[in-house]
Amino acid sequence: MTGCRLPAPWSARNTVINKTKDFMPRFTHRSLRVAVLLASWAPGLPELLRYSRINVRADLIAGVSVATVALPVCIAYAQLAGFSPVVGLYSAILPMMAYALFGSSRQLIVGPDAATCAMIAATLAPLAQGDPERYHALAISLTLFTGLFCLLAGKLRLGFLADLLSRPILTGLLNGVAITIIVGQLGKLTGVTLVGRDVVGQAISFVRQLPDAHVPTVLVATGLIVLYVVLRKVWRNGPVALVVAVAAVLVSMVFHLESRQVITIGDIPSSVPRLHWPALPHEDWGDIIPSAALLAFISFSSGMLTARSFAAKNGYQVDGNQEFIAFGVVDIVSALSQGFAVTGADSRTAVNDAAGGRTRMAQVFAALAILLALLLFATPMAALPTAALAVILIFSSWGLTDWRAYISLYRMSRAEFAIALGTFLAVLIVGVMPGILFAIAIALLRFLGQVARPSNYVLGLAEDGDFHGLMFYPTAQSVPGLIVYRFEAPLIFFNAGYFRQRIEQLIEAATEPVQWVLIDSHVISMVDLTGALTIMELDSNLHARGINLAFCGHRYLIEQWLEAHHIELKGPRELKLFNTRRTALAAWRQLHPATVSTPPAPAPAHE
Repeated sequence: MTGCRLPAPWSARNTVINKTKDFMPRFTHRSLRVAVLLASWAPGLPELLRYSRINVRADLIAGVSVATVALPVCIAYAQLAGFSPVVGLYSAILPMMAYALFGSSRQLIVGPDAATCAMIAATLAPLAQGDPERYHALAISLTLFTGLFCLLAGKLRLGFLADLLSRPILTGLLNGVAITIIVGQLGKLTGVTLVGRDVVGQAISFVRQLPDAHVPTVLVATGLIVLYVVLRKVWRNGPVALVVAVAAVLVSMVFHLESRQVITIGDIPSSVPRLHWPALPHEDWGDIIPSAALLAFISFSSGMLTARSFAAKNGYQVDGNQEFIAFGVVDIVSALSQGFAVTGADSRTAVNDAAGGRTRMAQVFAALAILLALLLFATPMAALPTAALAVILIFSSWGLTDWRAYISLYRMSRAEFAIALGTFLAVLIVGVMPGILFAIAIALLRFLGQVARPSNYVLGLAEDGDFHGLMFYPTAQSVPGLIVYRFEAPLIFFNAGYFRQRIEQLIEAATEPVQWVLIDSHVISMVDLTGALTIMELDSNLHARGINLAFCGHRYLIEQWLEAHHIELKGPRELKLFNTRRTALAAWRQLHPATVSTPPAPAPAHE
């Protein structure tokens, strides 16, 4: 291994080398170097090359189970996103195989997703202006740029962005998207065309056109809804969506529903997805690129939530940076095969896990099963009524909702409840894309608010001889003339003013003249230029008033920050910077021996 250097961004180097050596024991150093690089980018490659036949049966059953659920759902989601049914299948076949190579999760199944499809439709419909060819070209451009953004984010190690959207925001977002999809499908259940750009407008349009509903379509939809509900109760883990779709096809063919003006999905080309470089209309990049960045963020956050859930259940961890890269490769592959953007699908992942899928090979088997169905059953699928797809979408979208979460949030935190409810209403009132932007704005503002006005409090001396928060430790007592202040955030430009203001307020509120202000800097992880200048100005002001400003904790970091900005503090350095609170207290005792006394320990309670 001498001289074989690995790429710097990959931290688990020994693991990659060991996995590579397991299946390539006779490689030369140069070949091994290439193999290690491939394994770094594609962590599934070593597992697939070392695949054991012992897992074939379990993975094959899981793959077929996933395919039975994914087949009708992908067709339905394609129509939701504004594409022909075959595009939904193309968006699942090659992307699933790509994720098996590049993903870090062994259970996650990728494919079309309700929230992603709703975002695609909301982004492209105004740009395409009713032109199907233009719509498809824009969709492929959107998918390609989404993949590039994901790759860039993975390269920059931005996997932490998955934690930016809190659970309340995701709850409001998914509930809002689910209701938006459900309302949008009501027209297909009744054979009417809804108008309106938002949920309220479409709901009003549905009510007004309800007397003009197409009776055969309503009868078919009602029968399929009843069948879906019954099957879900008696066959909870079965491929209910597939059974409903097959039943709808049989009814359509037996009763010739197309001749009765019941709309069907039409012809589906029976062919494998072909890789083709997409046309990229550059005049629309100004609208496409920002939407692609937003789509990359939302699809990654949604996929990571699912991947982490099942990884925790099965006792392993997923790598957020690698997932960004995997989603990037998956979207690029989808764009090249004329598909649209995809993400991790929670329902299909749950099917894979419940069916006993052991390795990522289950996803490969699922992709092959979908491809086989496309080649063998494209002709009968053409008779599938769009009302059946609407039923599948409605029940799938309802699975995204979590109304009990609002009750829990209301009990635990009124503020978090308000955030979840505000996000939900924003998606309903202003639309999916503005609602998502609103959710991200809430997340950022909430984060900035917490950093701009962080937790801060005064410490007092307790019976153990150390300082503790007065608001948390009732027996702690303030030391006359000494203010020990704890600021729990980085000291940077948008909270430095608040930091100085709080210290001034504490000095003004003190009952006795203040001689020292000791800053507990153990949790101040960073000081920028504005923070350093604030320290210098505050120190100069307090020094002029006969007050010493000192710091305890992170002494050498504080020194580095001050020296980096060429800032000198007033007075002797040994009375300014201390390693711990105890050393600062010892210096205070030497200068003011009569002012410090340790509080007595509390008396034991009588039995």
